[in-house]
Parts: sequence; C-alpha cells; structure tokens
Amino acid sequence: MASYLRLLRDRRLLYIFVLGFASGFPWALIGNTFSAWLHESGLTRTAIGVMGSLAMIYALNFLWAPLLDRIKLPLLHARLGQRRSWILLTQGGILLGTVAISLTDPSAGTLATALAATVIVFSSATQDVAVDAYRIELIPALEPRKMAAASAMTTAGWWTGAGLPGAGAFMVAGPLGWDGAYLCLALLLGLLMLVVLRLPEPETDREEKQAEAELRMREALTGEERPGVAGRAAAWLAVTAVEPFAEFFRRNGWQLAFAILAFIVLFKIGEAFMGRMAAVFYLEVGFTREQIAWVSGFMGWATMLVFTLLGGLVNVTLGIFRGLLIGGITMALANLLFALLAVVGPDMQLFAVAVIVDNFTTAFSTVTFVAFISYLTSRVYTASQYALMASLGNLSRTTLAAGSGAMVDWLDGDWATFFVITTIMVTPGLILLLLIRAALQKRMGDAFSRQRPAPEQG
Repeated sequence: MASYLRLLRDRRLLYIFVLGFASGFPWALIGNTFSAWLHESGLTRTAIGVMGSLAMIYALNFLWAPLLDRIKLPLLHARLGQRRSWILLTQGGILLGTVAISLTDPSAGTLATALAATVIVFSSATQDVAVDAYRIELIPALEPRKMAAASAMTTAGWWTGAGLPGAGAFMVAGPLGWDGAYLCLALLLGLLMLVVLRLPEPETDREEKQAEAELRMREALTGEERPGVAGRAAAWLAVTAVEPFAEFFRRNGWQLAFAILAFIVLFKIGEAFMGRMAAVFYLEVGFTREQIAWVSGFMGWATMLVFTLLGGLVNVTLGIFRGLLIGGITMALANLLFALLAVVGPDMQLFAVAVIVDNFTTAFSTVTFVAFISYLTSRVYTASQYALMASLGNLSRTTLAAGSGAMVDWLDGDWATFFVITTIMVTPGLILLLLIRAALQKRMGDAFSRQRPAPEQG
C-alpha cells in the first residue's frame, strides 16, 4: 500500500485524472441524463435504446484515429502540440453540441435532439482517441507499475466526469428544467477547456519513428528513396491508415490478435446492456430524480472513486489476468442485485447496496481492462492502436446495447429476468480469456501475471 501511494504522488497522474474527467464528461450529457430526459419526454423504452445507439460512433473512432497520430492542426499545434491541440478542438465540438441540445425539445420531435447528440458523440469519440494517446505517451512502457496506477487514475477521472456532473444535472433539472441543466453542463465544460490549456505536452519520439517507417514504405512502394508526389502520398497514406493495424497483427500474430480483439468485445457486454437501461429502470421501479441523483450519482461517484484507486492497487499486486477474471465474474454477479431490486421495489437501502457493489466491481474490472489494452499498444501508433481496442471495448456499450430497450419490451417489462440475462452474458468472454491465457502470458510476461515492485524512475 505504501509503495502504491508513492506512485500516486507523481504529478503526471494528476494530469491523467483531469483528462480522464474530460473523457467521461460527455457521458453526463448522453448517458443516464439523456435517457431520463427522453423518458420524461414520452419516448418508449425501445425508442430510447435506439436513440442511445448514436453512441455507436465510439465503436468507429478507430477509423479516423490514425489522423490524430499524423495530422498537425494549423495554429493550435504550434502552441499546444499534437495531443493537446486535438483535445481542445474536440472539446470545442462537445461544447457546441451541448449548447445546441439544450435548445431542443424531444417531446416535439427527436431530429434536432439527435443531431445535437451526434455532434457531442462524434467530438467525444475523437477526444477519447487524443486523451488515451496522451496518457500512454506520458507514462513510458519502462514504468509498468506506474502504468497500472495511470489506468486507475484515468478510470477514476472518467467516472468522476461521467457521474458527478450527471448527478448535478438530475438535481438542477427540477428547478431549471433539462435545458437549464444542459446549459450548466456547458458552462462546466468551458472551465474544463481552460484547465487543458495549462497541461504539458508529452515528450515522445513518435514523429521520428513514423518518418523512418514512411521512408521504408516509400522505398517498398516505388523502389526509390526520393519518389514523386504520388509515391510520397501513397507512402504517407499507407503509414497513416494501414501500418498501425498491420504492426499490431505482426507483433501479436494473427490468431492471438483476433482472439484479443474478440475478448475485448465480449468482456463488458453484460454491463453495457444493464447500463443503457439503468436510468429507465430506476424511474420505472419508483425512484424519484432526486433519489437517483443522490444514490446513483453522488454516492455512486464517491464509492467509484475509492474503489477505482483500490482497483489500481489490486492490479499492481495481482497482475492483469487475475484482475480480468475476478473483475469479470464479480461484475456480472453484481447485476443480480438489480434483479432483486426489480422484485422488491423502490427500497432505498437495497438500491444503495446494489449501486455500491456495482461500482466496486465495475471499477475493479475497468482499471484492469484499461491497463490490459494499454500494455498492448505501440508507442509509435498510440492513437490508432489504442482506439482500435478501445472502440471494440465500447462496441457492446455503444452499439450492441442499442437492443437493450427492445429486450426489456420483449420480456414485457420483466426487469428481473433482464438482469439475470445480463449476468449470463459475461460467460463467453471469460472462457476466451482462459483459452488465450498462456499466449498472453508469453506475450506480456510479468505484467500479465503479477507486477514486481521494482523501483522505477519518474
């Protein structure tokens, strides 16, 4: 514990926490807050699930992530650097979408609301790419234990950004209405952008390594060291769009690479289905907006913050494999408490227990999951490769979970059965993890099984 607390003193982890907050903040706009607003505007559960499928953009951000590794933004890059310039640009898009969505009325028509939400989601998905690349480049691979601590800090920041402002929105939506709540969130985002301006830019040799790769690609494509414009353009495109993913498959081997990506998709599918319908379930079972804000919002945030930091300690101690296995099992079993709540009704004590247990298991598994894909990411193609794995990890939450509302309708509103099904959904992912354990152990070494408490620099 003392060694872990010393790790957390590193100022870089504070920067990572701030950007984790920025990454989670858009979910205060399009998560439970959005679902509750749509529900109170008269939309059906199926319609809310379909509207939530706008978040599938998160699962596609790997398609344009390579541009964040290569394109330098005019004016902003010279002052802020590669990572911060993209972060600030995307936050401007989120701010624009937030103000726009506050001016819409879902009960009168969902088109304008959907368009504004799309701006928020696209900007947020792009911000995630830049934020994750920033975090991984800030902590070098030679500091594996600090990488585990960084995973805890970014997760703590994410849940703070997603939970605390969202809880505040539930509280102010009563006196100010949902449009007023969204305007308050827009003001908070503006303050966050000022903080980003003060953060340092990570130091990396990414550009030199990419230039070397582009030179090799030019010679491979044209047979010339100094090809014409077409040859240079083809080499730039190949290094930007193809090489990041080709390098991932070469380094891991085709079979293990596909197995890793499949596990990433399956790991949190049960949690995703449960999370998409959580706000609707709370309202339908009989809780008020204020009760949801205090228990799922404020109390949920506080417990999540503590459990996330403890999850980092466990990850440093036990290693990634045990963290993924234990986290996956407990995360799924926590859903059974919500099944019990569906049977018992709006019992505040049971509600609090369910939220605390759910937050503990989610924090535990998320910290390990973030560390897992961070270790597998190349520092030369940071944005591209992490975005590929993170977007697949978000696939269940952003795309597959769009059918969660339709599932509840198909079950005639039987929430207890719904939560039991989400518990069973974890099984395929855990079986796959056991099957590829030996290959991952060979690939990742001590980081996969157990961290060694060797002293590190920084």
